Amino acid sequence: MVAVAFALSGCSLVGRSQANEIAEINVSSPELRDGMPLPGDYSCKGDQGSPPLRWSSEPLPKAKSIAIVVDSITSSGSAVHWVLYNIPATTTELGPNATADPPEGSGQAKATSGKVGYEPPCNDKGSYRFTVYTLSARVKSSEGAPLPEVLKEIAGNTIARGRLTTVDIE
Repeated sequence: MVAVAFALSGCSLVGRSQANEIAEINVSSPELRDGMPLPGDYSCKGDQGSPPLRWSSEPLPKAKSIAIVVDSITSSGSAVHWVLYNIPATTTELGPNATADPPEGSGQAKATSGKVGYEPPCNDKGSYRFTVYTLSARVKSSEGAPLPEVLKEIAGNTIARGRLTTVDIE
């Protein structure tokens, strides 16, 4: 699972000669600012669920789906808080609390906690990463599939990636 997490985070365990070129995605949110604190409403202190996200990239003819992975790195370790996959490739934004009403045809994996859906972060100090992936295929894993299985499929099909990172919780 560590290797999969490194692959998804942008670190590479293989040489550059074996790596595919990954296009960039611009990720933004009306509620989050890169490098700024995560609003408490989107943490375990609040009740808003997942924050709204928007993304854009150059047109990618091979795009078949979008995946979103929310993870954290804190003093107590790392965790995955949400994985939403098989979002239609034409989608460019999610509204607030998309975990409660995900796009049609999409699936959600189990978070590190074992819960399916958005598991809000609780540690006041840390980095909270909202990463959007464009995939060259749909994820074949079923709803609630084990986290390593889904992350491996996302890593293996990524053709574009972008991230918005918040630091600490308000």
